[in-house]
Amino acid sequence: MFATRFAPSPTGFLHRGHAFSALTAFRAAQAAKGRFVLRIEDIDATRCRPEYESAIFEDLAWLGLEWEQPVRRQSEHLADYEAALEKLRGQGLLYRCFRTRKQVAEEMLAAPHGPVEAFRGGPLHPNEEERMLEEDRPFAWRLSLDAAAERVGGFGRLSFYDNGKKVRANPALAGDVVLARKDVGVAYHLAVVVDDALQGIDHVIRGEDLAEATHIQRLLQALLDLPTPTYRQHRLLTGPDGRRYAKRDKAETLRDLRAQGVTAEQLRAELGFD
Repeated sequence: MFATRFAPSPTGFLHRGHAFSALTAFRAAQAAKGRFVLRIEDIDATRCRPEYESAIFEDLAWLGLEWEQPVRRQSEHLADYEAALEKLRGQGLLYRCFRTRKQVAEEMLAAPHGPVEAFRGGPLHPNEEERMLEEDRPFAWRLSLDAAAERVGGFGRLSFYDNGKKVRANPALAGDVVLARKDVGVAYHLAVVVDDALQGIDHVIRGEDLAEATHIQRLLQALLDLPTPTYRQHRLLTGPDGRRYAKRDKAETLRDLRAQGVTAEQLRAELGFD
């Protein structure tokens, strides 16, 4: 059965861009007589707040959306992600990276053949790693692309469907991505592929800003023996200034619109749904 989802993070109030994405997924599920799932991606405990989560439910209900119960909150399922990490560790695909973000950025700028856009590191010598662990240095678990490529028999074997076209996966775009940190049990890429598989999501409908993320997620699906959904990346809404709506830019929220007297019907029509 067709199943898709809307998966916001409760780190701020929803805006028009979120409404467009949620409605796009919801209407697709309706048209296919399938499932529409709401997932709360709240693994970032430093930024996620209960009031933002409550507002998500309120805003989506105001828009006229309905979703399956219970709602999956990532923070309540850390054991699922740890099991996936353990499987990857058992295959020798992860390494501890003690570099700071600044050090990673400097290495990328100083690459032998010029600056690169994706980090490719590797584990420390065992003696150096042991010293770092004894000093209780913070670290991240990174996926080794070299080891992963060998495991799957080369990235040329991986593909996915995006907007109806078959795309060859290129995980190298992401480099050796962080899948977990010492203080955070899981990072986005790993959590999302585990969640989609456990929730039976076979159609991922999301903004085109996440199109590149699909490549590394396809690799993780192969490494973890998880199904690969069909992807559909939709356009991003932009404001009067031409910039896409974003929380960090303090985009006008759905709560703001309601306070101004805008109705859900008016907003749906503005977004092209009625």
